[in-house]
Order: sequence, then C-alpha cells, then structure tokens
Amino acid sequence: MQGTGYRMKNRGFILLELIIVLFFITVIIGISTVLFSNTLPTNRLNATVRNLSSTIRQARALAQIHNERKTVTIDLDTKKYGIEGYNPKDIPSDISIKVIDPVSGEIYQGTYQFFFSPAGSIEGGTIVVWNPKKTVTIQPDPIVGAVVIK
Repeated sequence: MQGTGYRMKNRGFILLELIIVLFFITVIIGISTVLFSNTLPTNRLNATVRNLSSTIRQARALAQIHNERKTVTIDLDTKKYGIEGYNPKDIPSDISIKVIDPVSGEIYQGTYQFFFSPAGSIEGGTIVVWNPKKTVTIQPDPIVGAVVIK
C-alpha cells in the first residue's frame, strides 16, 4: 500500500508550477521579440545593398555578353533602381540613399546613371546606403568593374 500513496501525490503538476513555467515562457518570448525586431532594419539594409550590388554586376555582365552599353538608373526621389529596359526595384522607405559622384559631389535628388561599357568598365560614383543603425557604401571599380561593399 505504500506505493499507491506515493503515486497519488505525483500524478501531475500543481497550478503554481504551471503558472511559473508559463511566466518563464512569456519572458523568453518577450525578450526574443525585442531582439528580433532590432535586427529587422539591419537585415533589410543588407538585403537592399546585396540587391543593388547584384544589379550593378548583372548590368556589367549584360554589357559584356551583348557587346553593348548598359545603364543602371537610380531614381533618388522615388527610391527605385534598375537596369534600363528591365523592371525597376524599390528601395524600402526606411532606407536612405545618396550617390557620391567624382565630378558633381554628393547627390541626394533626381536620377543618377551608371554606364557599363562592353569592355566591362563602369562610369559612375559611389553609392551610400544607410538607416539609423548602419551605413554601407557600394563602390564600383571603374576599370575592373568589380563592386566593393564596405
């Protein structure tokens, strides 16, 4: 009979134990939500930089493949960019962008164009993309045509 009494005491959780476990789960979910929400703007910026630099690389490759000059246009007012003749892509509204042209200086408004020759060279400046937490530069190499992200 001793074994039966022992089994009756440990049949399940008491209400206090369940409340404590639910409290800890709530705290962990709350902390992870705060940490996750802080990484979203940075991830969106990184994705925009990757997409913009891949568009530049694609334009260079298309210029070499088709043996014709290609143009990438960045519309700083509407926050759109793309290769001429292809669908433009959007820059998220919480991300700012400017172009530092070697001749004109910093450009915040209007449209800016990068030109790609069939030989692979690029005519254009440095793109600066930022949000309140991070700033990234996209620097096309004018001779080699490579894109350097800093």
